Amino acid sequence: MHKAITKIIIVGGGSAGWITAGLIAAEHNADNGQLSPSPKLDITLIESPDVAPIGVGEGTWPSMRSTLQKIGIDETTFLLHCDASFKQGSRFTNWQNQPHSQGHQSHSYVHPFSLPIGEPQFSIAPFWLAHQDQVCFADAVCQQNQISQLALAPKLITTPEFNFINNYGYHLNAAKFSQLLQQHCTEKLGVKHIVDHVMDIKIADQADQNGLQAGDINHVLTKHHGEISADLFIDCTGVKSLLLGETLGVPFICQKKVLFNDSALAVQVPYSDENSPIASCTHSTAQTNGWIWDIGLPTRRGIGHVYSSSHTSDEQALNQLIDYLTPALGKKAADINPRKLNIAPGHRQVCWQNNCVAIGMAAGFIEPLEASALALVEWTAKAVATQLPPTRETMNTIAERVNEQFQHHWQQIIEFLKLHYVTSNRTDSDYWHDHRQASSIPDALQQQLALWRHQVPSQQDFIYREMLFPAASYQFVLYGMQYDTQIPAQLKPSMKHKAQQLFTENSQRTQQLTQILPTNRALLNKLKINGFAKI
Repeated sequence: MHKAITKIIIVGGGSAGWITAGLIAAEHNADNGQLSPSPKLDITLIESPDVAPIGVGEGTWPSMRSTLQKIGIDETTFLLHCDASFKQGSRFTNWQNQPHSQGHQSHSYVHPFSLPIGEPQFSIAPFWLAHQDQVCFADAVCQQNQISQLALAPKLITTPEFNFINNYGYHLNAAKFSQLLQQHCTEKLGVKHIVDHVMDIKIADQADQNGLQAGDINHVLTKHHGEISADLFIDCTGVKSLLLGETLGVPFICQKKVLFNDSALAVQVPYSDENSPIASCTHSTAQTNGWIWDIGLPTRRGIGHVYSSSHTSDEQALNQLIDYLTPALGKKAADINPRKLNIAPGHRQVCWQNNCVAIGMAAGFIEPLEASALALVEWTAKAVATQLPPTRETMNTIAERVNEQFQHHWQQIIEFLKLHYVTSNRTDSDYWHDHRQASSIPDALQQQLALWRHQVPSQQDFIYREMLFPAASYQFVLYGMQYDTQIPAQLKPSMKHKAQQLFTENSQRTQQLTQILPTNRALLNKLKINGFAKI
């Protein structure tokens, strides 16, 4: 029971497996990005030769910058190797109303990565309410709405790596990202890589001298390498959830009654011209029974239609995807052959059971909206890396703590994604009507929406520790969707003056940045020649 945790097996590769391997190795085995002479942990990643990566998880949050720094991958190498570009948020089009109906024009808003000006010391949102007829919320409080509309970059070539003028994450080629992580982890961080089939998983019947408890995973049996044992097993086997779900029997909690999307059609589309603008945001365009993502990389666009099979057919979804692509591809749009992806919206009851932790889709997945999947991979991997139990005896305490936060994160993800649907006024299908039915809306979200009729969302509205989405994210979505919050009856004159100064400062800063920032493509082209300066 007091034996130290020294050996870790990660089953499954892809972005989840290799991010996890990199973060744990960097935390325990590396010094300034270099492998320690006497590594503390023996880390092995076992990857099937037959399982191809899904390859559509192409959007990240700003947290990925610190993840890359921690692992020791420089930003220039990452951007060029992974065919990556800069992401400054998500743009939502036609979510509020269906276009061209009852006089409604196409409506869009942005959920940027930058906090409103003045945050977190000063909450400016209440002071915007009186001016909402003159200026949209995003334009009033940050620069990224206009920056992203112009496809501008978040920084200059002279800005050091990972630093920013406007906060940003990335769009990336998921397959190339996994390859880069694999190479770095095995060559620089001492992670062992085994390509083999896991044939069986052995559970300990009773406690043993190695510290295992009854019900723990003792070893995995591989086809060519035989039995491989460890103190801690990490399940990165995707939706199969081979260790946590199939072997340990941790229940899956389906969330389709809240968020209906269970299917997607994904396709990669070339640019019409090699100098075409690279979008600064993930574009999300609402459809009759779902929505279409559109992610711009330097060499192509990744596009997919997410939809509910309970509300539409695959054929109807394909036709809407073709309609979306026709302006760019013309008649060739009808020739696309997209990949069909099945989504089981939900998550495991816990992510850590006995001596096994599930990370990535093995722990759960809802839908691609707001690109929370890789962010949750990062969070869970960092939690394991920074809270690694010293012994098996202490593991249950750490697991309980991580599981509690895991459950809070899923609750917030579900409620925040649902927020996008329940604030819509679309009336063109049962899909949108059903999303607004009280029976499909979590009670906590219903209570928050009632509260936000009377006051602006604030951090005090949430009990979560380490919130994935800050209160500002709720403000950007609510007011992007033109949600109606009462204007406060009394605001201190001194605070009004402070707010007006910030509004003016933001406007001036926006005008300045639109003049000096290069486009995404221009900055990436410069990067090939110069590279970012090291921090």
